Amino acid sequence: MYQRLRDLREDHDMTQKELSIKLGMSQTGYSKYETGENDVPTIILIRLSRLYNVSIDYLLGETNEPNRYPAVPNR
Repeated sequence: MYQRLRDLREDHDMTQKELSIKLGMSQTGYSKYETGENDVPTIILIRLSRLYNVSIDYLLGETNEPNRYPAVPNR
């Protein structure tokens, strides 16, 4: 999960400082999420999910499918 957070941030060309400002927190606090030193609170997961337009399951590493809302199969 922690590598995925870093990869997403870098894919969006943001520094930890820039992202921490968007999340309303300190850069040091955010850095601890990427290193796994601190668990990511639910509210931060929600904000990251919305910011990156990915599912929380994707952020947590439960799936490799980043889409927030997978396509519904035709019935």
